[in-house]
Amino acid sequence: MMENERVAKFFIETLLEQAIETIEVKPQEFTYTDELAGLAVFRLDFIATIKTETSEYKKVLIEIQKAKNQIDLMRFRRYLGEQYKKEDKVNNENQALPITTIYILGFTLPEIETACIRVERNYKDLINKTVIEKKSDFVEKLTHDSYIVQVDRITNRYQTSLDKLLSVFEQSNFVDDRKITKQFSHPTDNEELKILTDILHHSGSDPIERKRIEDEQEAWRTINAMFEDKEKAFQKALAESKKALDETKKALDEKERIIEELKRKLGEQ
Repeated sequence: MMENERVAKFFIETLLEQAIETIEVKPQEFTYTDELAGLAVFRLDFIATIKTETSEYKKVLIEIQKAKNQIDLMRFRRYLGEQYKKEDKVNNENQALPITTIYILGFTLPEIETACIRVERNYKDLINKTVIEKKSDFVEKLTHDSYIVQVDRITNRYQTSLDKLLSVFEQSNFVDDRKITKQFSHPTDNEELKILTDILHHSGSDPIERKRIEDEQEAWRTINAMFEDKEKAFQKALAESKKALDETKKALDEKERIIEELKRKLGEQ
């Protein structure tokens, strides 16, 4: 989907609420391998270099996290650190571009009920207690805004451009048990949305693409089950350790009580 330049432009413009003059999308290959389980899950994350209508260049990182596993969280952190270290070539010159991150989550954040949020920065003058409206190139290149989409919280709204974009990720109206093919229940009233849904329709109906999706689904189910088993084992070991510590403390308290009692009796003699 994001390999289509027009779709990527529509996706990023809609989320950032900012017109884009040019865009260059670079898919980043990533394979998660679990040697014990014999699994290798291939995935693509994306880097988009954009130029806004104000001639400002930015680097947009688009990442997908399907499960709430610690390994994915740490991968995001390492990946973000690597992107901060890299220079990008713009007009044949190396530059350190400001970064914006977009995370598409396949699980919900219990504290956040909305489907889409923006985490943004404000410049505040702590001396005069005012908001600074100007931007600093130095600050922009060392900090970043972030957008988070929770696909499981997307509703049936279809009013704004953002609603229309999110509707594609809506987890409903599937027509097969594997939840690969869905009936898009909204009118495709703009060209970008039509292109997007056509791409997804091809992925769900093409035998090769569908097989790849099914294999990845099965692999992630296995990986998630493994992490759940490890988490249960950890919680069990933690509970047993706590119980042992409580019993040790209880024994020490009893020993201290006996010693104090002996001291009292010796003092009475």
